[in-house]
Parts: sequence; C-alpha cells; structure tokens
Amino acid sequence: MLTFRNAVVALAACGSLLAAGGGAAADDGTPAPGATRSGDGAKKLCKRLPKIEKRIENALERMNGDAATRGSIARLEKRVAAAESAGHTEIETYLRNRLTARTSHVTTLEQRQKDLAKVKTWCRANGDGAKG
Repeated sequence: MLTFRNAVVALAACGSLLAAGGGAAADDGTPAPGATRSGDGAKKLCKRLPKIEKRIENALERMNGDAATRGSIARLEKRVAAAESAGHTEIETYLRNRLTARTSHVTTLEQRQKDLAKVKTWCRANGDGAKG
C-alpha cells in the first residue's frame, strides 16, 4: 500500500510541474528586458579581426603545403594515389571526397580573406566599429 501511495504522490508532483511548465511554454516569446542585443556586432568583429585573419592564413598555409604537411591538399592527393594503386576503391572514394571538400574549402577561405580585407578597411574608417 505504501508504494502505491508513493507512486500517486510522485505522479501528482510531476503533473503539477508539467502544468506549471505549460504556462511558461505558452509565453509570448518576448525576451526578458536586458537580454536583447542591438546592432550587428561590428565592434566585436573589428576587435577579433587580427585573430580571424591569422586563423585563415594558417589554414590556407597548411592546405597549400607540400606532401609532408599534415592537412595539406598535396598530402591528401598522395594518399588518394596510394589507395588507388593498392586497389582500395572504398578508401580511394572516401579520400577523394575529402579532397574535393578540402579543395572547395580553400576557395571559401580565400573568399573570406578578401571579405575580411574589406571589413578591415571599414573598421579603420569607422573607429573600429565604435561609430556607424
């Protein structure tokens, strides 16, 4: 009898918690005062710009490295050729798909580098995002 009574009390407690949570879920979705952000984050972006540039430079340097450089396209091409010559078609397919993704990533990083150059110019002209 005691376990049945404990189960009933536990279910009643869970039900009341769910009922209380239902009211919160029906909230209109407006954020609490002070929790809203305004602006586009220009000041923070201008502040982080040197770190972002360095990360992109490092990634491009690594990807454009020679076959001895881990993470380079040349090293991955060498691995694709080795898998092909060994007759490991599944491994070759997997590595070739990684090579395609990595090559397209280089294009993306180069575009970001160009975009960051424009952002850098904007930051200099606008007091590192403090105005504008």
